[in-house]
This record gives sequence, structure tokens and C-alpha cells, in this order.
Amino acid sequence: MYIIKVKGKAKIPDYIQLRDEAFVLIAYFRADRPLKDLHRYGLEGKETELAAVIADLEFGKLRALSL
Repeated sequence: MYIIKVKGKAKIPDYIQLRDEAFVLIAYFRADRPLKDLHRYGLEGKETELAAVIADLEFGKLRALSL
């Protein structure tokens, strides 16, 4: 799974994208909202680790997600 932070412009907020190994978009959520429904993506119980990864991400840099 891969993660990327997308920079918003003006009234559009920053977003996080989760993509699978074939780079197909599997999740798209606001970076400033609390993480919920992570069980859909197989990440339940890893909210704190994912929040730390999101805080450390640079905009526009694709990164392999391994939690």
C-alpha cells in the first residue's frame, strides 16, 4: 500500500490518498479530519501510527506505507 499527501488550494483542504500495489486509489480523506473507518482498508488499530506518518509526509511525495 502507498500513501501520498495532496496539497489543497484556497478553499480546498489538504487530502491523503491511499493506493494499493497497482496504484489504484482505495481511500481519499482530508488530512485534518480524525481517522475513522480504517477497518475498510485493513488499518484498524493503527490510527496513532498512521497519524504520525501523515504528519511526517511531504506534499506530493509517494511513499510505501508499512505499519
